[in-house]
Amino acid sequence: MQRIGIIGAGAWGTALAAAVRRAGREVVLWALEAEVVESINGRHVNGLYLPDAPLDPAIVATQDLIRAADADVILLVVPAQHLRAVAGKLAAHVHSDLPVVICAKGIEQGTGALMTEAADSLTNATLMVLSGPSFAGEVAKGLPTALTLATADPGRGRVVAEAIGSRTLRPYLSSDLIGAQVGGAVKNVLAIACGICEGRNLGANARAALLTRGIAEIVRFAVARGGQRETLMGLSGLGDLVLTATSMQSRNFSLGVALGQGRTLAEVLGARRSVTEGVTTASAVVGLAAQLKVDMPICAAVDKILSHDAAIDAVLMALLDRPLKDEIRS
Repeated sequence: MQRIGIIGAGAWGTALAAAVRRAGREVVLWALEAEVVESINGRHVNGLYLPDAPLDPAIVATQDLIRAADADVILLVVPAQHLRAVAGKLAAHVHSDLPVVICAKGIEQGTGALMTEAADSLTNATLMVLSGPSFAGEVAKGLPTALTLATADPGRGRVVAEAIGSRTLRPYLSSDLIGAQVGGAVKNVLAIACGICEGRNLGANARAALLTRGIAEIVRFAVARGGQRETLMGLSGLGDLVLTATSMQSRNFSLGVALGQGRTLAEVLGARRSVTEGVTTASAVVGLAAQLKVDMPICAAVDKILSHDAAIDAVLMALLDRPLKDEIRS
């Protein structure tokens, strides 16, 4: 597996291109924007989405989706809410059993579909999921990173892991595609909650409580959706939550901080190019949790603030006024 096609040249797609090239593979990176293609091919940097990370000149950027799909492995790294459309365009160009690794973290609005379900047009592909604690800038620089590679085919998964992995990018195999996807999606919503807590100066105790009760929400949701509890104690669950919900490098956490400090959602999003996945995922999580009859009060609180203009202080008070329960059963 020498030729890797990466679909999506945002910060994460670009960082993966740098990591895979560092592993010695040939990399073709598809970008939507002509200026990104020109920047990568001409100046060897993604000036729009990852300007501080110099790229190997051997990385080739293109706007030709078919050229990027002509690969031994495809990494699908487009925003979650656009994944279905891009997968549909790819479908005719994916040969039988081609490994397609979904790297987006989210739940589709309107349908409640996980990313593997949103990519159901890729009927010829062997779908896999790459998730876990990973800031794009650190991966691009070659700093040590461990991830979950979830697949129903461990033999082929091991080959893909060896193809994209290196000393500093360590994919660990899992058979739980559902759990890996749920962890990666829901942690973004919880990171916004932790950011709001930080912005409101509620203290380290409150953030620790949010993290702990948040992982309980993720586990309940994942198990109801068909995932495995153990998966959420690993890299794609607890690991990703701790990273995303404790650092200003996280777009979701930093958005929550800004909201907690009094800025509006429109102001924060208007100043950003990159997608903040937790904003769109929140309502999808809450809708799907209602169908599954899973109690997710923290995610519901975030959705009220983001989608229903609820006052932050009122939402916080409502959370604090919830009845006390046994910890393990709550």
